[in-house]
Amino acid sequence: MDGRRLALRNLDKPFWPEDGLTKGHMIQYYEAVAPAILPHLEGRPLVVTRYPDGIRGESFYQKNRPPGTPEWVPIWPYYSRESDRWLGFIVCRDRATLVWLANQAAVELHPWYSPCTHPEEPDFCVIDLDPMAPATFDDAREVALVLREYLERRGVRAFLKTSGATGLHVYMPLERGYTYPQTAAAVRRLALAFVRMWPERCTVERSVEKRGGKVYIDYLQNHMGKTLCAPYSLRPLPGAPVSCPLDWSELAGVDPRRWNLRTVPERLRRQGDPWRGILEERQPLELLSGDPVRV
Repeated sequence: MDGRRLALRNLDKPFWPEDGLTKGHMIQYYEAVAPAILPHLEGRPLVVTRYPDGIRGESFYQKNRPPGTPEWVPIWPYYSRESDRWLGFIVCRDRATLVWLANQAAVELHPWYSPCTHPEEPDFCVIDLDPMAPATFDDAREVALVLREYLERRGVRAFLKTSGATGLHVYMPLERGYTYPQTAAAVRRLALAFVRMWPERCTVERSVEKRGGKVYIDYLQNHMGKTLCAPYSLRPLPGAPVSCPLDWSELAGVDPRRWNLRTVPERLRRQGDPWRGILEERQPLELLSGDPVRV
């Protein structure tokens, strides 16, 4: 594949046992969606979550390249002040690396918001809309639609994807030159202003017990090294759901369970990637930090 020799093993091992899906199905999925997912991974440090025995087995979060990584897999060296050591992050640039990662049982793929060329300057800021029971995806959907209008009033262009669970992820592309502390502060101000406008439905309360069945506006993912799962990443949940990019016009009628390992490749063949313009989109951070706007 791509001039590389890959040895794929244990293809019949159950990975989503209740759904009859194996490691081989996962590898086929990532190969099928490679043209759509690779632009969102290329050039970025990658963190993966590996499930060697499928989603019902033990898992681990991996930043550093594992022993036996092929020489042709790109590695980005980075000194972590947090752990006081050098790490070798994998950088996924091609289909062969993507399939090799799937063969390593990397179910979830988590790229940084910033590329290796300017790691301290993110290309995006994000908001994670997470409904706390008894709130449901329908509540997250309603909040997302109002949030979109709120952002549009500020002149902010935002992109939407399902989380692959019950929530939604909102990405806002940025011009280059802002630091993670700057973007984190701007998104915090935005989230607090939005919640003050609609406290009956939204919260920024970090304690799960105190969220009161509202939609949690999680702005805390905007620090260096924090990640959300990539567009088109699988999730280790029943049904093999996918964190699936959407056009905003689709949100009103979407069921997030519809987009999964079996259905997403055909969706891409039929209509392409709704996020295909996000990597060229640029906007100033100052749009997020203006005065509160009512919608």
